[in-house]
Amino acid sequence: MSDPTSRRSFLKRAAFGAAALGGASLARAAEAPKIQGFEEAAKDPKASEGWKPVSDRKLRVGIVGYGRCRFGAAFGFQNHPSVEVVAVSDLIPDRCQGLAKACRCEKTYPSLEELVKDDKIEAVFVATDAPSHARHCMEVLRHGKHAASAVPAAFGSLEEADKLFEAVKASGLKYMMFETSCFHDSTHAMREIYRAGGFGKLLYSEGEYYHYMATPIDSYKGWRVGLPPQWYPTHSNAYYVGVTGGSFTRVSCLGMPSVVEHLLPGNNRYKNPFGTEIAFLETSEGGMSRMAVSWDTPGYGGETGRVRGQRGSFFGQYQGLEKKLPTLTRPPLPSKVNPGGHGGSHGHLMNDFVTAILADRKPLVDVAWALNMTVAGIVAHQSALKDGEWMEIPQYKL
Repeated sequence: MSDPTSRRSFLKRAAFGAAALGGASLARAAEAPKIQGFEEAAKDPKASEGWKPVSDRKLRVGIVGYGRCRFGAAFGFQNHPSVEVVAVSDLIPDRCQGLAKACRCEKTYPSLEELVKDDKIEAVFVATDAPSHARHCMEVLRHGKHAASAVPAAFGSLEEADKLFEAVKASGLKYMMFETSCFHDSTHAMREIYRAGGFGKLLYSEGEYYHYMATPIDSYKGWRVGLPPQWYPTHSNAYYVGVTGGSFTRVSCLGMPSVVEHLLPGNNRYKNPFGTEIAFLETSEGGMSRMAVSWDTPGYGGETGRVRGQRGSFFGQYQGLEKKLPTLTRPPLPSKVNPGGHGGSHGHLMNDFVTAILADRKPLVDVAWALNMTVAGIVAHQSALKDGEWMEIPQYKL
Protein backbone atom coordinates (compact mmCIF):
# COMPACT_ATOMS: atom_id res chain seq x y z
CA MET A 1 0.00 0.00 0.00
CA SER A 2 1.28 3.49 -0.81
CA ASP A 3 2.30 5.84 1.97
CA PRO A 4 -0.84 7.82 2.98
CA THR A 5 1.18 10.93 3.84
CA SER A 6 2.73 11.00 0.38
CA ARG A 7 -0.65 10.40 -1.22
CA ARG A 8 -2.23 13.24 0.73
CA SER A 9 0.61 15.58 -0.21
CA PHE A 10 0.11 14.68 -3.86
CA LEU A 11 -3.64 15.28 -3.68
CA LYS A 12 -3.16 18.68 -2.09
CA ARG A 13 -0.57 19.75 -4.66
CA ALA A 14 -2.83 18.61 -7.50
CA ALA A 15 -5.87 20.33 -6.05
CA PHE A 16 -4.19 23.71 -6.01
CA GLY A 17 -2.00 23.26 -9.07
CA ALA A 18 -4.67 22.91 -11.74
CA ALA A 19 -5.44 26.56 -12.40
CA ALA A 20 -4.58 26.21 -16.09
CA LEU A 21 -7.86 24.41 -16.72
CA GLY A 22 -9.79 27.64 -16.31
CA GLY A 23 -8.17 29.42 -19.26
CA ALA A 24 -11.16 28.91 -21.51
CA SER A 25 -13.40 30.59 -18.94
CA LEU A 26 -11.38 33.78 -18.49
CA ALA A 27 -12.92 35.57 -21.43
CA ARG A 28 -16.42 34.71 -20.27
CA ALA A 29 -15.72 36.00 -16.78
CA ALA A 30 -15.04 39.51 -18.09
CA GLU A 31 -18.77 39.97 -18.68
CA ALA A 32 -19.46 39.38 -14.94
CA PRO A 33 -22.89 37.73 -15.25
CA LYS A 34 -25.22 38.02 -12.30
CA ILE A 35 -25.06 34.26 -11.77
CA GLN A 36 -21.87 32.53 -12.85
CA GLY A 37 -22.32 29.83 -15.46
CA PHE A 38 -25.66 31.14 -16.76
CA GLU A 39 -24.09 32.78 -19.80
CA GLU A 40 -26.05 32.36 -23.01
CA ALA A 41 -24.34 31.09 -26.14
CA ALA A 42 -24.14 33.36 -29.16
CA LYS A 43 -27.15 32.87 -31.41
CA ASP A 44 -26.39 30.77 -34.47
CA PRO A 45 -28.57 31.67 -37.48
CA LYS A 46 -28.11 28.11 -38.76
CA ALA A 47 -29.08 26.41 -35.48
CA SER A 48 -32.43 25.17 -36.81
CA GLU A 49 -31.23 23.93 -40.20
CA GLY A 50 -32.33 20.34 -40.70
CA TRP A 51 -34.68 20.18 -37.74
CA LYS A 52 -37.76 18.02 -38.30
CA PRO A 53 -40.48 17.03 -35.84
CA VAL A 54 -40.44 13.38 -34.82
CA SER A 55 -44.22 13.31 -34.36
CA ASP A 56 -47.26 15.16 -35.65
CA ARG A 57 -48.71 15.45 -32.15
CA LYS A 58 -47.87 17.72 -29.23
CA LEU A 59 -46.53 16.52 -25.90
CA ARG A 60 -48.63 17.86 -23.03
CA VAL A 61 -46.31 19.20 -20.33
CA GLY A 62 -46.67 20.57 -16.81
CA ILE A 63 -43.94 22.75 -15.28
CA VAL A 64 -43.26 23.24 -11.57
CA GLY A 65 -40.91 25.83 -10.06
CA TYR A 66 -40.06 29.46 -10.75
CA GLY A 67 -37.54 30.40 -8.08
CA ARG A 68 -34.44 32.59 -8.15
CA CYS A 69 -33.10 30.99 -11.34
CA ARG A 70 -36.49 31.05 -13.13
CA PHE A 71 -35.72 27.58 -14.43
CA GLY A 72 -39.36 26.67 -15.03
CA ALA A 73 -39.40 28.87 -18.12
CA ALA A 74 -35.66 28.95 -18.89
CA PHE A 75 -35.49 25.75 -20.94
CA GLY A 76 -38.07 26.86 -23.50
CA PHE A 77 -40.81 24.21 -23.37
CA GLN A 78 -43.28 26.99 -24.21
CA ASN A 79 -41.48 27.69 -27.50
CA HIS A 80 -41.26 24.12 -28.81
CA PRO A 81 -43.70 23.43 -31.67
CA SER A 82 -44.20 19.85 -30.43
CA VAL A 83 -45.15 20.91 -26.89
CA GLU A 84 -48.29 22.24 -25.23
CA VAL A 85 -47.68 23.63 -21.73
CA VAL A 86 -50.89 22.53 -20.06
CA ALA A 87 -50.37 23.86 -16.52
CA VAL A 88 -47.75 25.33 -14.20
CA SER A 89 -47.23 25.52 -10.46
CA ASP A 90 -45.18 27.24 -7.77
CA LEU A 91 -45.87 27.33 -4.04
CA ILE A 92 -45.55 31.13 -4.00
CA PRO A 93 -48.57 32.68 -5.78
CA ASP A 94 -46.70 35.61 -7.35
CA ARG A 95 -44.09 33.28 -8.77
CA CYS A 96 -46.78 30.92 -10.02
CA GLN A 97 -48.39 33.77 -11.94
CA GLY A 98 -44.99 34.81 -13.28
CA LEU A 99 -44.35 31.27 -14.54
CA ALA A 100 -47.77 31.13 -16.15
CA LYS A 101 -47.12 34.39 -17.96
CA ALA A 102 -43.64 33.32 -19.09
CA CYS A 103 -44.99 30.01 -20.40
CA ARG A 104 -48.12 31.58 -21.95
CA CYS A 105 -50.24 29.17 -19.92
CA GLU A 106 -53.54 29.96 -18.22
CA LYS A 107 -53.94 26.95 -15.94
CA THR A 108 -52.14 26.99 -12.57
CA TYR A 109 -51.99 24.73 -9.54
CA PRO A 110 -50.91 25.65 -6.00
CA SER A 111 -48.50 22.70 -5.72
CA LEU A 112 -46.85 19.87 -7.62
CA GLU A 113 -48.98 17.42 -5.68
CA GLU A 114 -52.10 18.99 -7.23
CA LEU A 115 -50.65 19.45 -10.71
CA VAL A 116 -49.72 15.77 -11.13
CA LYS A 117 -53.39 14.80 -10.70
CA ASP A 118 -54.23 16.52 -13.99
CA ASP A 119 -54.91 13.65 -16.41
CA LYS A 120 -54.22 15.83 -19.43
CA ILE A 121 -50.54 16.21 -18.51
CA GLU A 122 -48.15 13.58 -19.92
CA ALA A 123 -44.81 14.85 -18.62
CA VAL A 124 -43.63 17.19 -15.86
CA PHE A 125 -40.49 19.30 -15.63
CA VAL A 126 -39.46 19.63 -11.98
CA ALA A 127 -37.60 22.91 -11.38
CA THR A 128 -38.19 22.99 -7.64
CA ASP A 129 -35.61 23.24 -4.83
CA ALA A 130 -32.75 20.73 -5.04
CA PRO A 131 -33.66 18.87 -1.81
CA SER A 132 -37.07 18.05 -3.35
CA HIS A 133 -36.00 16.85 -6.83
CA ALA A 134 -36.00 13.11 -6.15
CA ARG A 135 -39.17 13.16 -4.05
CA HIS A 136 -41.01 15.28 -6.59
CA CYS A 137 -39.91 13.16 -9.55
CA MET A 138 -41.05 10.01 -7.76
CA GLU A 139 -44.44 11.67 -7.19
CA VAL A 140 -44.65 12.53 -10.89
CA LEU A 141 -43.80 8.95 -11.88
CA ARG A 142 -46.30 7.57 -9.36
CA HIS A 143 -49.02 9.43 -11.25
CA GLY A 144 -48.00 7.85 -14.56
CA LYS A 145 -46.18 10.83 -16.06
CA HIS A 146 -42.70 11.18 -17.54
CA ALA A 147 -40.36 13.23 -15.38
CA ALA A 148 -37.45 15.59 -15.89
CA SER A 149 -35.68 17.64 -13.26
CA ALA A 150 -33.03 20.25 -12.73
CA VAL A 151 -29.82 19.09 -11.03
CA PRO A 152 -28.90 17.22 -8.94
CA ALA A 153 -30.96 14.04 -9.17
CA ALA A 154 -30.73 13.40 -5.42
CA PHE A 155 -29.60 15.65 -2.59
CA GLY A 156 -26.99 14.25 -0.25
CA SER A 157 -28.76 10.92 0.28
CA LEU A 158 -27.70 7.55 -1.12
CA GLU A 159 -30.97 6.01 0.07
CA GLU A 160 -32.95 8.63 -1.85
CA ALA A 161 -30.87 7.94 -4.97
CA ASP A 162 -31.64 4.22 -4.76
CA LYS A 163 -35.35 4.89 -4.34
CA LEU A 164 -35.41 7.15 -7.40
CA PHE A 165 -33.58 4.54 -9.48
CA GLU A 166 -36.04 1.82 -8.53
CA ALA A 167 -39.02 4.12 -9.12
CA VAL A 168 -37.89 4.95 -12.65
CA LYS A 169 -37.22 1.30 -13.49
CA ALA A 170 -40.57 0.18 -12.11
CA SER A 171 -42.51 2.89 -13.92
CA GLY A 172 -41.38 2.17 -17.48
CA LEU A 173 -41.54 5.94 -18.04
CA LYS A 174 -38.90 8.40 -19.24
CA TYR A 175 -36.76 10.23 -16.72
CA MET A 176 -34.12 12.83 -17.54
CA MET A 177 -31.90 15.13 -15.49
CA PHE A 178 -31.21 18.46 -17.19
CA GLU A 179 -27.43 18.52 -16.67
CA THR A 180 -26.27 21.58 -18.59
CA SER A 181 -22.64 20.51 -19.03
CA CYS A 182 -23.83 17.54 -21.12
CA PHE A 183 -24.92 19.86 -23.91
CA HIS A 184 -22.12 22.38 -23.90
CA ASP A 185 -20.56 22.59 -27.35
CA SER A 186 -17.33 21.10 -26.00
CA THR A 187 -18.94 18.18 -24.15
CA HIS A 188 -21.14 17.31 -27.09
CA ALA A 189 -18.06 17.30 -29.33
CA MET A 190 -16.14 15.11 -26.85
CA ARG A 191 -19.02 12.66 -26.67
CA GLU A 192 -19.23 12.32 -30.46
CA ILE A 193 -15.46 11.86 -30.75
CA TYR A 194 -15.46 9.27 -27.96
CA ARG A 195 -18.27 7.31 -29.60
CA ALA A 196 -16.35 7.38 -32.90
CA GLY A 197 -13.26 5.96 -31.20
CA GLY A 198 -11.23 9.16 -31.47
CA PHE A 199 -10.05 9.00 -27.85
CA GLY A 200 -9.90 5.27 -27.23
CA LYS A 201 -10.22 4.70 -23.49
CA LEU A 202 -10.02 7.89 -21.45
CA LEU A 203 -6.88 7.89 -19.36
CA TYR A 204 -7.71 11.13 -17.57
CA SER A 205 -10.52 13.64 -17.40
CA GLU A 206 -11.09 16.89 -15.53
CA GLY A 207 -14.18 18.90 -14.76
CA GLU A 208 -14.60 22.11 -12.83
CA TYR A 209 -17.64 23.91 -11.50
CA TYR A 210 -16.57 27.22 -9.98
CA HIS A 211 -19.36 29.40 -8.65
CA TYR A 212 -18.36 32.14 -6.23
CA MET A 213 -20.98 32.70 -3.53
CA ALA A 214 -19.86 35.42 -1.12
CA THR A 215 -23.50 35.45 -0.09
CA PRO A 216 -25.81 32.53 -0.85
CA ILE A 217 -28.16 32.73 -3.81
CA ASP A 218 -31.74 33.20 -2.66
CA SER A 219 -33.33 29.76 -2.39
CA TYR A 220 -36.42 28.04 -1.00
CA LYS A 221 -36.00 27.64 2.78
CA GLY A 222 -32.36 28.66 2.33
CA TRP A 223 -31.23 25.28 1.02
CA ARG A 224 -28.13 26.79 -0.65
CA VAL A 225 -26.74 28.21 2.61
CA GLY A 226 -23.71 26.10 3.51
CA LEU A 227 -24.30 23.65 0.65
CA PRO A 228 -21.48 21.05 0.54
CA PRO A 229 -19.79 21.63 -2.84
CA GLN A 230 -19.80 17.95 -3.83
CA TRP A 231 -23.52 17.69 -3.21
CA TYR A 232 -23.86 19.77 -6.39
CA PRO A 233 -21.35 17.85 -8.52
CA THR A 234 -22.98 17.15 -11.84
CA HIS A 235 -21.74 20.25 -13.69
CA SER A 236 -18.19 18.94 -13.28
CA ASN A 237 -18.82 15.17 -13.24
CA ALA A 238 -20.50 15.44 -16.64
CA TYR A 239 -17.04 15.87 -18.14
CA TYR A 240 -16.58 12.14 -17.71
CA VAL A 241 -20.04 10.56 -17.39
CA GLY A 242 -21.54 12.84 -20.04
CA VAL A 243 -18.69 12.07 -22.44
CA THR A 244 -18.39 8.31 -22.04
CA GLY A 245 -21.62 7.13 -20.43
CA GLY A 246 -19.39 5.47 -17.83
CA SER A 247 -19.22 5.94 -14.09
CA PHE A 248 -16.86 6.55 -11.19
CA THR A 249 -16.02 3.56 -9.03
CA ARG A 250 -13.91 4.97 -6.13
CA VAL A 251 -13.16 8.43 -4.78
CA SER A 252 -10.75 10.24 -2.50
CA CYS A 253 -11.75 13.84 -1.87
CA LEU A 254 -10.16 16.70 0.04
CA GLY A 255 -11.97 19.79 1.26
CA MET A 256 -10.65 23.23 2.03
CA PRO A 257 -12.19 25.08 5.00
CA SER A 258 -14.05 28.15 3.81
CA VAL A 259 -13.50 31.76 4.82
CA VAL A 260 -16.99 32.69 3.59
CA GLU A 261 -19.26 33.34 6.56
CA HIS A 262 -22.29 31.33 5.49
CA LEU A 263 -20.08 28.31 4.75
CA LEU A 264 -18.54 28.16 8.23
CA PRO A 265 -19.60 25.00 10.12
CA GLY A 266 -21.52 26.86 12.80
CA ASN A 267 -23.48 28.84 10.23
CA ASN A 268 -25.09 26.13 8.12
CA ARG A 269 -27.54 23.30 8.64
CA TYR A 270 -25.28 20.75 6.93
CA LYS A 271 -22.39 21.15 9.41
CA ASN A 272 -20.33 21.54 6.26
CA PRO A 273 -16.91 23.12 6.81
CA PHE A 274 -15.87 23.26 3.16
CA GLY A 275 -16.22 25.87 0.45
CA THR A 276 -14.07 23.89 -1.98
CA GLU A 277 -13.93 20.12 -2.52
CA ILE A 278 -11.60 18.43 -5.02
CA ALA A 279 -12.44 14.82 -5.85
CA PHE A 280 -9.97 12.31 -7.31
CA LEU A 281 -11.79 9.39 -8.86
CA GLU A 282 -11.24 6.04 -10.54
CA THR A 283 -13.43 5.44 -13.59
CA SER A 284 -15.28 2.41 -14.86
CA GLU A 285 -12.83 2.02 -17.77
CA GLY A 286 -9.79 2.10 -15.49
CA GLY A 287 -8.90 5.76 -15.92
CA MET A 288 -8.57 8.68 -13.54
CA SER A 289 -10.53 11.90 -13.03
CA ARG A 290 -10.21 15.11 -11.04
CA MET A 291 -13.53 16.82 -10.43
CA ALA A 292 -13.66 20.16 -8.62
CA VAL A 293 -16.49 22.18 -7.09
CA SER A 294 -15.83 25.49 -5.34
CA TRP A 295 -17.88 28.35 -3.94
CA ASP A 296 -14.95 30.25 -2.48
CA THR A 297 -12.94 32.19 -5.06
CA PRO A 298 -13.90 35.39 -6.90
CA GLY A 299 -12.86 35.49 -10.54
CA TYR A 300 -13.60 33.23 -13.46
CA GLY A 301 -16.40 30.76 -12.96
CA GLY A 302 -18.77 28.41 -14.69
CA GLU A 303 -18.37 24.90 -16.03
CA THR A 304 -15.40 23.61 -18.00
CA GLY A 305 -13.43 20.41 -18.57
CA ARG A 306 -11.06 18.40 -20.73
CA VAL A 307 -10.13 14.81 -21.47
CA ARG A 308 -7.06 12.79 -22.44
CA GLY A 309 -7.43 9.40 -24.10
CA GLN A 310 -5.24 6.69 -25.56
CA ARG A 311 -5.68 8.10 -29.08
CA GLY A 312 -6.27 11.81 -28.53
CA SER A 313 -7.22 14.66 -26.23
CA PHE A 314 -9.67 17.57 -26.17
CA PHE A 315 -9.47 20.97 -24.55
CA GLY A 316 -11.12 23.48 -26.83
CA GLN A 317 -10.31 21.31 -29.83
CA TYR A 318 -9.40 17.74 -30.74
CA GLN A 319 -5.77 16.75 -31.10
CA GLY A 320 -5.06 13.11 -31.85
CA LEU A 321 -4.76 10.22 -34.24
CA GLU A 322 -8.30 10.13 -35.62
CA LYS A 323 -8.47 11.82 -39.04
CA LYS A 324 -12.15 11.31 -39.84
CA LEU A 325 -14.10 13.01 -37.07
CA PRO A 326 -17.90 12.87 -36.93
CA THR A 327 -20.07 15.97 -37.14
CA LEU A 328 -19.42 17.85 -33.90
CA THR A 329 -22.13 20.50 -34.03
CA ARG A 330 -25.06 20.07 -31.66
CA PRO A 331 -28.36 18.74 -33.05
CA PRO A 332 -30.66 21.30 -34.71
CA LEU A 333 -33.37 23.00 -32.69
CA PRO A 334 -36.80 24.27 -33.72
CA SER A 335 -36.54 27.81 -35.06
CA LYS A 336 -38.28 29.40 -32.05
CA VAL A 337 -36.26 27.52 -29.42
CA ASN A 338 -33.33 29.53 -28.10
CA PRO A 339 -30.29 27.45 -27.03
CA GLY A 340 -30.38 29.63 -23.89
CA GLY A 341 -28.16 29.77 -20.84
CA HIS A 342 -25.38 27.61 -19.43
CA GLY A 343 -23.45 27.76 -22.66
CA GLY A 344 -26.47 27.28 -24.90
CA SER A 345 -27.49 23.98 -23.33
CA HIS A 346 -31.01 24.75 -22.14
CA GLY A 347 -32.85 24.37 -25.43
CA HIS A 348 -30.96 21.20 -26.31
CA LEU A 349 -31.79 19.50 -23.00
CA MET A 350 -35.47 20.32 -23.34
CA ASN A 351 -35.57 19.20 -26.97
CA ASP A 352 -33.85 15.91 -26.13
CA PHE A 353 -36.41 15.15 -23.41
CA VAL A 354 -39.36 16.02 -25.64
CA THR A 355 -38.14 14.00 -28.62
CA ALA A 356 -37.19 11.05 -26.39
CA ILE A 357 -40.82 10.77 -25.31
CA LEU A 358 -42.35 11.39 -28.73
CA ALA A 359 -39.94 9.01 -30.49
CA ASP A 360 -39.96 6.51 -27.59
CA ARG A 361 -36.18 6.41 -27.17
CA LYS A 362 -33.80 6.79 -24.23
CA PRO A 363 -33.13 10.39 -23.21
CA LEU A 364 -29.46 11.35 -23.12
CA VAL A 365 -29.19 11.91 -19.35
CA ASP A 366 -31.28 8.99 -18.17
CA VAL A 367 -31.57 7.94 -14.54
CA ALA A 368 -28.36 5.88 -14.62
CA TRP A 369 -26.29 8.77 -16.00
CA ALA A 370 -28.00 11.18 -13.62
CA LEU A 371 -27.25 9.12 -10.52
CA ASN A 372 -23.73 8.17 -11.60
CA MET A 373 -23.00 11.90 -11.81
CA THR A 374 -24.80 12.78 -8.58
CA VAL A 375 -23.90 9.96 -6.21
CA ALA A 376 -20.15 10.22 -6.87
CA GLY A 377 -20.35 13.67 -5.30
CA ILE A 378 -22.32 12.49 -2.29
CA VAL A 379 -19.65 9.90 -1.54
CA ALA A 380 -16.89 12.43 -2.29
CA HIS A 381 -18.19 14.71 0.46
CA GLN A 382 -18.19 11.76 2.87
CA SER A 383 -14.55 11.17 1.91
CA ALA A 384 -13.64 14.82 2.47
CA LEU A 385 -15.08 14.63 5.98
CA LYS A 386 -12.73 11.67 6.55
CA ASP A 387 -9.61 13.48 5.33
CA GLY A 388 -9.58 11.94 1.87
CA GLU A 389 -10.30 8.30 2.73
CA TRP A 390 -10.79 6.20 -0.43
CA MET A 391 -14.45 5.12 -0.67
CA GLU A 392 -16.43 2.89 -3.00
CA ILE A 393 -19.16 4.53 -5.10
CA PRO A 394 -22.52 2.77 -5.81
CA GLN A 395 -23.08 1.93 -9.48
CA TYR A 396 -26.23 2.46 -11.53
CA LYS A 397 -26.86 0.69 -14.81
CA LEU A 398 -30.03 0.13 -16.83
